[in-house]
Amino acid sequence: LRFPQKLWKMLESGKFQSIWWSEGGKCVAINKDLFEAEVLGREGQQVFHTQKIKSFMRQLNAYGFTKMQRNFQRSASLPEFLAEEAAASAHSQILYYYNPSFNRAHPRLLETCKRR
Repeated sequence: LRFPQKLWKMLESGKFQSIWWSEGGKCVAINKDLFEAEVLGREGQQVFHTQKIKSFMRQLNAYGFTKMQRNFQRSASLPEFLAEEAAASAHSQILYYYNPSFNRAHPRLLETCKRR
C-alpha cells in the first residue's frame, strides 16, 4: 500500500489512540508524543518505514498535506486567559493536517492523493 492508503487504513481501524479524524473527517489529528511511542516506536510491526516523526511529517508534506494552525480566541479576564493557556499548551502536542484529497466522507478522492 502507498502512504495515503496506509494512513487511511490506520485512521479507519480505530486501533490507535494517537491519530484520529478531525474537523468532521476533513483533517487528520495526531498526538505527536503518543504517535511516536504507539506507531513509530513499534518493534517488528512497523506501519510506516520510519521511526522518526520528522520523516513521517515529510511524507505527509510530500503527499500534499498541509499543517493547520489551531486558533484560540483569548479572553479578556486573567483567570479565563490562564485557563485557556493551560488548555492551549495541552493542545500544542496535537498536530492537524489537511489534504483536499483526503476526506473521510469521500474515499474515492484517495486515488487522487499523489506524491508531489
